[in-house]
Amino acid sequence: MVQNNQIAVDFRDVTFSRNHRPLVSNLNFVIHKGEALVLLGRSGSGKTTTMKLINRLLTPTKGEVLFDGIPTTQWDEIKLRRKIGYVIQETGLFPHFTVERNVGLVPALEGWQPKQIKTRVYELLHLVGLNPEQFAGRYPHELSGGQKQRVGVARALAADPPVLLMDEPFGALDPITRLELQQEFQHLQQELGKTVVFVTHDIQEAFVLASRIGLMYAGELAVLETRDEFMHSSHPESLAFLQCLRSLS
Repeated sequence: MVQNNQIAVDFRDVTFSRNHRPLVSNLNFVIHKGEALVLLGRSGSGKTTTMKLINRLLTPTKGEVLFDGIPTTQWDEIKLRRKIGYVIQETGLFPHFTVERNVGLVPALEGWQPKQIKTRVYELLHLVGLNPEQFAGRYPHELSGGQKQRVGVARALAADPPVLLMDEPFGALDPITRLELQQEFQHLQQELGKTVVFVTHDIQEAFVLASRIGLMYAGELAVLETRDEFMHSSHPESLAFLQCLRSLS
């Protein structure tokens, strides 16, 4: 996977609290441009909260998150979010929009010309493995779960954002479709060189997709290592996840 020393996102002593209770604490790490960082952890460990601090769906209670060197609190929220694609498990597709209109939504909001939008939509549908002639005119209820997730990825990429956030996007899919999409997304990320932050509780998925794994535990980033380094981690939570991996193999 592509990685360099340029920084896309920088967490500086970040804590986020709700009702005076910290959900994440003392986050200090950087995400490099072009890397695929997987945030791994159990339910309630702080993975999604950490991700939402990047696109300012949440704002730090303490510290700051920098995107392209600028604190997220200094960004216009709309401009920030249009630089960050966002894919969730439920896809969030508009049910009354066709696939073409769903994928072309952000470019339309950005004022692209209709012909330019259509070209981009067709290009992206090809990219995610959906024949545009067959799928552009369909509605979400006419798609399988895997097809919906492909459309969700295409929509997140539509305005060519440099960063892509993915919150357990393949979690609800059957194992075969899930593995296919994991492998296809890995190839896609390598081809496009996007910076990806991917949330999962699945250690197998983390090992398929990650250039680095960030292990969240009790609201803190307990481990941040490459896949090879993670295999030799001595942190108790790492060992618990690695035991799960061995039991599945």
